[in-house]
Amino acid sequence: MQFDEVVELIRSRRAIRRYQDRAVPRELLHHILETAMWSPSAHNRQPWRFAVLTETADKARLAQVMGERLRADRLADGDAPDVVERDVARSDTRITGASVVIIVCLSMADMDSYPDSRRVAAERMMAVQSVAMAAQNLWLLAHAAGLSMCWLCAPLFVPQLVRDTLDLPADWEPQGLMTLGWPAEEKTRMRDDWHAHVIFK
Repeated sequence: MQFDEVVELIRSRRAIRRYQDRAVPRELLHHILETAMWSPSAHNRQPWRFAVLTETADKARLAQVMGERLRADRLADGDAPDVVERDVARSDTRITGASVVIIVCLSMADMDSYPDSRRVAAERMMAVQSVAMAAQNLWLLAHAAGLSMCWLCAPLFVPQLVRDTLDLPADWEPQGLMTLGWPAEEKTRMRDDWHAHVIFK
């Protein structure tokens, strides 16, 4: 792949929230996931873990329990019930409307351990960064295959709920949720203000 092709791949990636009612071939899904794991990682420990949901019942169950918690939290915040219900419905649609839902997790099982909190915190941050790089590779690979994705941070607010609902291993810590499928909406235009985010010395 040439430089310009990589540039176009990165620049044309978008968050897509609506998908066609069309399955993602299992072989393609496996290929994307396996290739994403060639990402760089701290100490080469590969702390990423992916829980892949393709069954309707699993996606619906996860959407339901997360929606219930979202509703309870938002109402406790004093938000208007009608606004809360729209938010819950939107969340449910995004999760259940995707062909595939991938729960992106990190595991500290193979990372280094230290006796002091400073290095413990640094080691954890290294694991978080490693997982994020794998997730970005996953997104770009899906995009290159003609698929679309969207990243949802909601599992960060309810990691234990997600882990219990999906019966995930105890060391799997949900970091985010990626919906995946064939796009059913147009891509939005990206902002072009990158200079505001960079300082040259």
